Amino acid sequence: MNIAVITGASSGLGREYVKSVYKMYPALEEIWIIARRENKLFELKVELGDKIRIFPIDITDSFAVNQYAEMLKETNANVRLLINNAGFGKLEEFVNISAEDNCGMVRLNCEALTLMTAVTLPFMSYGAEIINTCSIASFAPNTRMAVYSSTKAYVMSLSRALREELKKRQINVLAVCPGPMDTEFLPVANIAKGTSRTFDTLPRVNPKEMAEKSLLASKKKKAVYTNKAFYKFYRFVAKILPMSLVMKMAKT
Repeated sequence: MNIAVITGASSGLGREYVKSVYKMYPALEEIWIIARRENKLFELKVELGDKIRIFPIDITDSFAVNQYAEMLKETNANVRLLINNAGFGKLEEFVNISAEDNCGMVRLNCEALTLMTAVTLPFMSYGAEIINTCSIASFAPNTRMAVYSSTKAYVMSLSRALREELKKRQINVLAVCPGPMDTEFLPVANIAKGTSRTFDTLPRVNPKEMAEKSLLASKKKKAVYTNKAFYKFYRFVAKILPMSLVMKMAKT
């Protein structure tokens, strides 16, 4: 059975990924959507139909992920597309963020993403695709987002290395690097208007457009996709300027 698997599917970019995959990958027999909020997943199933299979689980729980892996075995799944989209961030000085939240970002953004990839890869065949939601925060360390930007640097590094390893199987790994989007990410991260002059002035990215264009980039076997010329330029600048200068430019 040919399937797609999408984490963080209940809202924002993840929800748009579900809709875009449904439209752009008609040959898939099922789309497995994963998030903690069952009601939000069920809304998508009602909207899109029986092709959607919901998994209301917390992917930081290794027992729950093992149950997901068992379902892959039971259904003889052939995962054609894995989208690791689940993640969260916090905007505040490191010392003012709770230890639970600082470590929670590492668990979800890094550990859970790694675990989901590790248990899913054995069920992916020649020509499959992996999309990891990264961030423009991966381009340089960010003050007041020290842990979040570090987790996204991990996602970028893992994606690039894994892409090289999997070339022999023609499995592409794409790191998707959006800028700020008006989704639930912002209130969860404590980013309200006036909280950060940088965030207030940055151009917003449209989640629907981000989902569609990054899926096209994945089909084209790209390594990294960044939306909007402004962020493409920032990605270029981050490569050529001293890190200390880039950090000052990106100060939140």
